[in-house]
Amino acid sequence: MDRKISIAALREIQEEHYRWVSTGGSEGRCANLSEVKLSGLKLHNINLNHADLSGANLRSANLSGVKLRGANLRGADLRSVYLMNGADLRDADLSGTDLTKANLFNSNLTKARLCDANLRSVKQNGANLSGADLSKSDLSKARLAKADLSEANLFNVNLTKARLNEANLRDASLKDTVLNSADLRGARGLTIEQLSEAKTLYKSRLDPDLMKQVKEEYPNLLEEPKPEE
Repeated sequence: MDRKISIAALREIQEEHYRWVSTGGSEGRCANLSEVKLSGLKLHNINLNHADLSGANLRSANLSGVKLRGANLRGADLRSVYLMNGADLRDADLSGTDLTKANLFNSNLTKARLCDANLRSVKQNGANLSGADLSKSDLSKARLAKADLSEANLFNVNLTKARLNEANLRDASLKDTVLNSADLRGARGLTIEQLSEAKTLYKSRLDPDLMKQVKEEYPNLLEEPKPEE
């Protein structure tokens, strides 16, 4: 059940949180917005670093440029949220969040935790996801062109029909990753060793040299996967 909060109360929480951040915790209070209904609100450029927004309803909220570094967003509803224009979510915990159709264009999610998250049809063009933990998340139909996924954990991630054109995949873990119909043309740092650990490359699109290597060394990855029992 979402907790309702007045605009005046929200403003006071923001001010107390800003004092808490500015003084290193000696004054003010860390914002507790867990389970709060904030859907549809415009919260541009505010500082909520290390705040508790677990389970919050932020559906369709505009959080462009917001600072959420180290924040707790576990289980939050972030469907269709705007987290772009330099939104800072470094080290944030977004485990189990619903980010369906969210706009994360040019956001910074370095080392963020996104395991078991729903990121279907998310727009993450140019986003920084280096070192992020995306294990077991759903990124089907995600737009990740030019995104930085270097050293990201993509274990058992569903990237069906995802667009990864010119994305940086250097040292990313692709173990058991589903790349069915994914577009990986122009991906940087991608090697045959990484692709060999994927669960499937059925109908995926690769640069010619990589596709040739896959056909020669791991042709089974290009076969239609059998339905799981």
